[in-house]
Amino acid sequence: MPSTNVPSQPATNPPASEPPASDTRPPGLRNPYQPEPASHRRPPETCRGRTFVVGVSGASGAAYALGVLEQLLLAGAEVHAVVSEYGQRLLFDEAGIKRVTLEDLLPGLAGSDAGADCRSRLICHPNKDVGAVIASGSFLHDGMAVVPCSSTSLGAMASGAGSNLLTRAAMVTLKERRPLVVVHRESPVNLIDIENMRTLALAGAVIAPANPGFYLGPTTVQEVIDFTVGKVLDLLGVEHNLKTRWANHGSA
Repeated sequence: MPSTNVPSQPATNPPASEPPASDTRPPGLRNPYQPEPASHRRPPETCRGRTFVVGVSGASGAAYALGVLEQLLLAGAEVHAVVSEYGQRLLFDEAGIKRVTLEDLLPGLAGSDAGADCRSRLICHPNKDVGAVIASGSFLHDGMAVVPCSSTSLGAMASGAGSNLLTRAAMVTLKERRPLVVVHRESPVNLIDIENMRTLALAGAVIAPANPGFYLGPTTVQEVIDFTVGKVLDLLGVEHNLKTRWANHGSA
């Protein structure tokens, strides 16, 4: 159960961390989810009534987090999102995102016909609110993905630390024997990382490193992103139409 010493706050969009005084991101770097989702990337709407938790930490890979959020919302799921402080900096540095809102995270989706419905199903929690609903085992959901997952968050989860909402929600997910998908992105890994992965795997988590496959011959960055996003969706039991399947391509 969440700590009784910390009052639960309403689930709302947390204030973004302060961005740098000037935007010094490399030219051309932008949110890949600016356009409205193409029809061939839309999943079947099979997740009405299902609920998922998505944690975003500070490892590089903002596009993976945005892709998972987009697909879950398009599938009809209720999504509870929590972004660490370094995760907010990540979103700004890699995609120019200053606030954790649907309009900033997925502007193409927010501006589409499905925008209002998706907005009502995206609940954003401040990472410091360890009394939020997702910190309680009594809150029922269908699985959690930490995407991307930094080595720091990996270590906190492996040690059972629950000092922030992201790691606390992950610990509760394991305690309640619900799916926890950990998309570790940092490389190379040291022995500490490997032992932390082992600990989490033994506790029931699935370690799914952000290692895209190239056997389908991707021709765009979006297709490379989609491979990892589709893997996360598979592990959460969510149907999708992303290009991730090996079929009729000859022998390996």
